[in-house]
Amino acid sequence: MDSVDPTRAFIKNVKRIVVKVGTAVVTRGDGRLALGRLGALCEQLKDINSQGYEVILVTSGAVGLGRQRLRYRRLANSSFADLQNPQNDFDGKACAAVGQSSLMALYDTMFSQLDVTSSQLLVTDSVFRDEAFRKQLSETVKSLLKLRVIPIFNENDAVSTRKAPYEDSSGIFWDNDSLAGLLALELKADLLVLLSDVEGLYSGPPTDPKSKLIHTYVKEKHQGEITFGDKSRVGRGGMTAKVNAAVCAAYGGIPVVITSGYDTDNIKKVLRGDRIGTVFHQDAHLWTVVKEEGARDMAVAAQEASRQFRALGSQERRKILLDVADALEANEGEIIAANEADVAAAQEVGYEKALISRLALRPGKISALAKSIRKLADMEEPIGRVLKKTELAEGLVLEKLSCPLGVLLVVFESRPDALVQIAALAIQSRNGLLLKGGKEAKRSNAILHKVISSAIPEPVGGKLIGLVNTRDEIPDLLKLDDVIDLVIPRGSNKLVSKIKESTKIPVLGHADGICHVYVDKFANLDMAKRIVLDAKVDYPAACNAMETLLVHKDLLSDDGGFKQIISELKNSGVSLYGGRRAATALHLPETDSFHYEYSSLACSVEIVDDVNAAIDHIHEHGSSHTDCIVTEDGQVAKIFLTQVDSAAVFHNASTRFCDGARFGLGAEVGISTSRIHARGPVGVEGLLTTRWILRGNGHIVDADRGVEYTHKDLLSS
Repeated sequence: MDSVDPTRAFIKNVKRIVVKVGTAVVTRGDGRLALGRLGALCEQLKDINSQGYEVILVTSGAVGLGRQRLRYRRLANSSFADLQNPQNDFDGKACAAVGQSSLMALYDTMFSQLDVTSSQLLVTDSVFRDEAFRKQLSETVKSLLKLRVIPIFNENDAVSTRKAPYEDSSGIFWDNDSLAGLLALELKADLLVLLSDVEGLYSGPPTDPKSKLIHTYVKEKHQGEITFGDKSRVGRGGMTAKVNAAVCAAYGGIPVVITSGYDTDNIKKVLRGDRIGTVFHQDAHLWTVVKEEGARDMAVAAQEASRQFRALGSQERRKILLDVADALEANEGEIIAANEADVAAAQEVGYEKALISRLALRPGKISALAKSIRKLADMEEPIGRVLKKTELAEGLVLEKLSCPLGVLLVVFESRPDALVQIAALAIQSRNGLLLKGGKEAKRSNAILHKVISSAIPEPVGGKLIGLVNTRDEIPDLLKLDDVIDLVIPRGSNKLVSKIKESTKIPVLGHADGICHVYVDKFANLDMAKRIVLDAKVDYPAACNAMETLLVHKDLLSDDGGFKQIISELKNSGVSLYGGRRAATALHLPETDSFHYEYSSLACSVEIVDDVNAAIDHIHEHGSSHTDCIVTEDGQVAKIFLTQVDSAAVFHNASTRFCDGARFGLGAEVGISTSRIHARGPVGVEGLLTTRWILRGNGHIVDADRGVEYTHKDLLSS
């Protein structure tokens, strides 16, 4: 969490919490119980219960579970002839009676496995009219909570006097959402969480990409703006019921959050103060909230700025890049001061050395970045290049031109210098850009974004490159497949994998940088030593640093060369972990896994039989990033270069050369291990696509009558 949102400040005072879980969360699409979600819910409640919170659960699902069991029983007891006849649906109250015991037995089993005691309380609307009952209910719940027991409430639908099929909305409460709101008020809860099958309240249908998640509900503003859709697919409520219950509870003094019950830890996130779901609060209309540009607003602004930016000529674009380079150098002192504050904060928190190494802007880094931007400025104009020109017919000419992708979303961790490179490439390629850096670099990223944006002239200066301030906005951005054209995650395997799972937008990037150096038996060992040391020691935290050293078995008998390589690595402070063969032969501690990115002064070592075994090892344990062979045998080198299926494959050169600037790309937005669009260091070329321009003179198809196609190549002629 970057910071607690000011509209979530009430969380710090929460002690007693009511959680309501609906039928759409409890059951799957086919009506069966969603055991995984139920298990995750119980684990969350167990955790927050053990943290000292008083937890009350209101659950739906009994009717659905009972209907499922009765259908099964009818099927088991029916003849084939019976099944040919129309089957009437079951009475809802019978379903409730059957399902209630099954649902509670399931909760009891799950909580028992977690060493938590639960209790069942069935209520009906009518009993709340009895003041003595309400007083006794409060006393009973108070006693249960004192014993750390989780009370589980449900409306007793089996004996409810409501009309089937539950169309009666009269009375003190009329569904489990309103029951949850009523209980929150009666039991003086500090917070009500309503779990839904969507992430919160949206301005329109949640499936519409133009709909925005409403983070804070203001009755005076939103009541007339929002149109609700259908009720729940399986329960009685839906979002209308949740909003009504939330408004009622909130204006009675109980803060409410509607959020998704599909996420495995959303209740914990709410209690941490994360900005998820929709908050209802009686004072929401009084809150003075700094106006935040929404995810869609920011993305659309970048899209519009990109389209305006394309109209600039090559010299104007070049001047902007040169101005950015000058601005970086002019503000170096302020940039370094912000970066030192980030590094100090990271050290105080106790971040890993590898992360702190990537975070720090080393001496000379600003000058190096400015130099690379100037080099980028002097490169050939990438936009509007004619890649193909064909005469389709006389007077009808088709051109294929290079053009920007549109809007890029780049999510990166730790490295503030990445922001500079990515921003420069976006300017060069005329793409709109949204950037989300890690919280550990927030000061560095903020000043760098400010310096770069100020060098871009209006009207696009403040919009072309947007800086996303909190991670809570990322889920909203990842839904904008109608505005954002490419997502580029730079960071941990967990980050990249999570983003790939969370969006329909194409994702370009790599999850791991597990790079290998294979020292062949025909290697020049002096050369091998230099390459191995450089690949590991030059910058251990880089994604192109060596993580595994593979050695031909014949070198073990070498009297000095190979052992000297091992000795030099150790002398340089590198911790070595052996595979099964290397651990025995070299007396090294055995590695737990070869598929591991150390990002520090450590690496794995393994002995292989030959180049083919090395290739097999790389394919099994590598990440298709960068792999190197050191050998003087040209045929062996050819086998390695041809068969290793990685984005970059080197012969007699350090893996550290896999870098956009070193490749002459000017800068890089990242290194892609994807197999489509762009691979390896991604510079300007990887941020472009193409479009077709056709120029004619009144030409029509007319079923191809009278059209004489020439398909003449005009570009090479």
